[in-house]
Amino acid sequence: MLRTTPPVVARAAFWLTLASLCVTTSFREVAAAPQQTVAPATAAAGLSTTTVETRALWVTRTTLTSPESIRQLVSAATAGGFNTLVVQVRGRGDSYYNGTVEPRASELAAKPAFDPLATVLEDAHAAGLKVHAWVAVNLVSNSVSLPSAREHVIYRAPEWLMVPLELAAEMKKVDVRSPAYIGRLARWTRAHAAEVEGLYTSPVHPGAQAHVAAVVGELVEKYAVDGVHLDYVRFPNEKFDYSPAALELFKTTILPDLTDKERRAAAAREVLDPAAYPNLFPERWDEFRRSGLTELVVKVRAAVKSARPGTIVSAAVVPDARQANDSRLQDWRGWLDQSLLDVLCPMAYTTDAGVFAQQITAARDYAGNVPVWAGIGAYRLTPAQTLQHIAAARKLGAGGVILFSYDALIAPPNSAGSLSELGRTAFGAGSH
Repeated sequence: MLRTTPPVVARAAFWLTLASLCVTTSFREVAAAPQQTVAPATAAAGLSTTTVETRALWVTRTTLTSPESIRQLVSAATAGGFNTLVVQVRGRGDSYYNGTVEPRASELAAKPAFDPLATVLEDAHAAGLKVHAWVAVNLVSNSVSLPSAREHVIYRAPEWLMVPLELAAEMKKVDVRSPAYIGRLARWTRAHAAEVEGLYTSPVHPGAQAHVAAVVGELVEKYAVDGVHLDYVRFPNEKFDYSPAALELFKTTILPDLTDKERRAAAAREVLDPAAYPNLFPERWDEFRRSGLTELVVKVRAAVKSARPGTIVSAAVVPDARQANDSRLQDWRGWLDQSLLDVLCPMAYTTDAGVFAQQITAARDYAGNVPVWAGIGAYRLTPAQTLQHIAAARKLGAGGVILFSYDALIAPPNSAGSLSELGRTAFGAGSH
């Protein structure tokens, strides 16, 4: 998910105003909005214009630790008129399902017979809900407590881990296979927790790309999910990846295209500056990283469609396309141009209604015939704001909405009943 400022919800009174909202004229109109929506761009193109509105919830892995919590999830979602669950089954390079490519989540260690994804699929499909497997793509570990499983990707392939520019010179001198390498990177990340969520694998490495594709391919082959949802399919910021392996790969990639003069200048500068090639050729460096990320999306999509052709591929993206492209090297417009996404989910977590409308409008206009599910940061909004954003997204022609997150919205003093009431107010009496 997108890093934001801390929640501003007035917790104690969060849901107390909801009952009054249910009887106001404006929210009765929201509730009466139809399930069938017409995407303006689709209609203009003369294609099929009637689609089923998606009413989705992002569900974090904390809810997938027991059959009881999954039953409560399905019950609350159904009662609220939601029709889609986007469940986090790859949290931090681990699995909340029975896979063979990555280690099982440590939270499930005491329940070897329990398969969270299988349970969600059985219960949700029985209730008429669709299930999308939410995969954290590049973010593979928090920095406070590193994974205990020695088969985890950060230990199996530390050379794939992204490195910030600030550490480029230092990390080049450290043996990538020594504990000191991961330790130093983790300490730096902890010290910069406000900027970076944890340890990331780098999409410029073909091995890292193949690993993620293998994870997703196995998941889709084994489980009849309705979709795969890609999250953290981006760089932490533009100051990554300056890992030794990435720098060397960039160097070998561009050398054939350099003039003799450029080669000599780069070789001389590299003696003192490990980031010589990115610094000398910044535009090519940015394109190299963007292309690596796009190649990763290409491989993941191919793995999904090969294993189960009808499965939807969606991605949570930074809503501002320029910021996504420049700061996160996430060219989601290019992904749409290449037909790599079946659904676009802009994380429009702003509390400002005007900014929200601008972000969703821009995404919808560019997406054209590709459905846009408006990502709403409900965890940091009042009930009134959440309902207003839902209404705005529908008015703007979004193909649906997706709320972040189920887990935050049922946390005390809220409850599953509160979430159901929110859904009923937004969508009407229960049908999904």
